[in-house]
Amino acid sequence: MPATHRVLITGAAGLIGQNLAVLLPAQGYRDLVGFDKHPANTPTLRCLHPAMTVIEADLAERGPWEAAFTPGSTLVLGQAQIGGTDPEPFRRNNITATENVLRAARHGGIAHIVHLSSSVVNSAATDLYAETKRAQEALVAACGIPYAILRPTLMFGWFDRKHLGWLARFMRKSPLFPIPGHGRFRRQPLFAGDFCAIIASCIARDTTGAYNISGLETVDYIDLIRALRSACGARTHLQTIPFALFDALLGAYARIDRDPPFTRRQLAALAIPELFEIIDWPAIFGVTPTRLQDALDRTFREKPWCDVELAF
Repeated sequence: MPATHRVLITGAAGLIGQNLAVLLPAQGYRDLVGFDKHPANTPTLRCLHPAMTVIEADLAERGPWEAAFTPGSTLVLGQAQIGGTDPEPFRRNNITATENVLRAARHGGIAHIVHLSSSVVNSAATDLYAETKRAQEALVAACGIPYAILRPTLMFGWFDRKHLGWLARFMRKSPLFPIPGHGRFRRQPLFAGDFCAIIASCIARDTTGAYNISGLETVDYIDLIRALRSACGARTHLQTIPFALFDALLGAYARIDRDPPFTRRQLAALAIPELFEIIDWPAIFGVTPTRLQDALDRTFREKPWCDVELAF
């Protein structure tokens, strides 16, 4: 793709958007437009990546932001409500905002969409995130614009505020880190740097189709937490506690915090014994995968990005 090719990124102040703002300029892209509404992380995006045009807007409301959608551009559709217990933000961010963005994409002549979906669309999970991500993916599939749908598993990397990043911050501060039940829940963590390289490949090649992008290394949750503790330099003690007690504590915390970092439904999803399809994405997209421990070390030790802490 030429340097003048415009790439629009919704949800640009989050985990993947911030990583793309690092990667894409290194690959020669100069016309990047990021959209987000987070009151703290959007200014951070603008400060960290001054070459990017940053538009602070609630995409669930139509407005002047639609004028940035220009003919021949690529749209990376990445905005999503991930956590919380209130259904309204899920509806606004995952459904209404997507409808508005796709309308703007059609009217603006967008040539190609890369949609950042999730492995939960193939999961047995029935939480608000899973349900609205399935609906969001259906909207993209029906939009009439060529698209690639990418369904990643649990992601981590620079700028991670909700997943392993939040857990790392917690374990650095707490002498005790609770593990639900036995902790032997198989996970397939995916390095955000690798996922962003896949997105860049889709942009460059105008890739179409739907792809399940799973981490290539499967690991028990408790072992992942041990590796995380080592990478971030924490000294917290890992303590298993009964699953029912963990669930009750999450329920009590949800009465205090309307947007908790981890919910009871997410706990239930964690315990579902399922693994997702592993395709040969290194060959399909021409991306060299990063070893799990190396990826964790890069996430928490590679400056300057490891020092950036986004607001929750």
